Amino acid sequence: YAFLLVGGFLLSNIAMGTFSLLVLIPAVLSVIMMHSISPQSVHRWVFLIQMLWQTLCHLWLQYKEHSMQEITRIRFIITISSLMLLTQRVTTLALDIHEGKIKIATRSSYLNNSILQYLHNLLPYFSYMIYFPALLGGPLLSFQLFKIHIETSGVKCTENCSLPVTKKFCFFLALELLKFLIRNKESALTIPQSYMINDIFVNWRTALLFKLTYYSHWILSESLLNTAGFGFKGYDNQGILVGNDLTDTDICTLETTNKISQFARAWNKTTAEWLRRLVFQRCTVHPLFVTFAFSAWWHGLHPGQIFGFLFWSVAVEADKRVHYYLAPLANSWFTKQLFKVFTWIQTQLVIACIMMAIENKSFSSLWLLSQSCIILFPLLYCLVLLLLPKRPRI
Repeated sequence: YAFLLVGGFLLSNIAMGTFSLLVLIPAVLSVIMMHSISPQSVHRWVFLIQMLWQTLCHLWLQYKEHSMQEITRIRFIITISSLMLLTQRVTTLALDIHEGKIKIATRSSYLNNSILQYLHNLLPYFSYMIYFPALLGGPLLSFQLFKIHIETSGVKCTENCSLPVTKKFCFFLALELLKFLIRNKESALTIPQSYMINDIFVNWRTALLFKLTYYSHWILSESLLNTAGFGFKGYDNQGILVGNDLTDTDICTLETTNKISQFARAWNKTTAEWLRRLVFQRCTVHPLFVTFAFSAWWHGLHPGQIFGFLFWSVAVEADKRVHYYLAPLANSWFTKQLFKVFTWIQTQLVIACIMMAIENKSFSSLWLLSQSCIILFPLLYCLVLLLLPKRPRI
């Protein structure tokens, strides 16, 4: 625990400089709150204070970018990203305490202990908040799994664990090579015969580069966690390495699915599961819309992000209606395959449009996107919501 904590402290200072205080302060404050507030109220207070702190940092970033027209320092951007990951860990731990999955001693129970014993009891929580393998990226790991990995680390650290890490790193290099080829072969990939088709293709190709960048970062982050011993449970009776679902990357599903809802669940998988638990399952009124709206809030409330995530919620609902009402009409094998092809193309282009909006963020970029032909595909799903009735509740 101490090694991971000190490593996180050093890495935060190296990567963020003085901005590291924006991550360290809420990390310490959240641990203190969890040991001071009753389990019934801890999740509410931790959530509100953490999201308020993160929102203020996001608004500061927007103020510097748009009002002051300053070039944002890379250290501050890294800090914002790390703060968003901290929000995941903080709210997950607080929700586990609230639901009784973790029994945590309050501050009053430590009154008879020495200062050293008190700090020793808090060490796992401080370590979980800023442990260095996941400080700058990586899938969300629950506090329970974090403790299991630490306390059983002796059975995992063998030479055979390097094989999965090597495979992921080779996959990372392959993705980087693919990005390089796509980026540097633009002239060969354009389709000049039709302005409309070329416009759609260029936007899809740009969105593909964004997706490949995310895939590369996720795989590299997972490799770092695996190298540190996280994600492995040891060996079974046959000597086969046993892992868990510590991954954000399911490229096969993301690139082959013809359902936008399935894409949403597979995209940044542990974050999707976190949003589902934190918002979707706890919301009683329009949970799908509220979940995507909260995702826009968590990402920073840039105009493109607000538009992109809210449009995503509309697309998910419309896509569910399309599959519910139109899929049964495809009776033969040929019509079923044709339906899958058309819905796959629609999924690819709708996600490309949403990706372009979210990544470019600004009003000016949204205006340019609205003049692009690719905007027709999300608008088609808006029309679907008007024409097709709601699905019956099961």
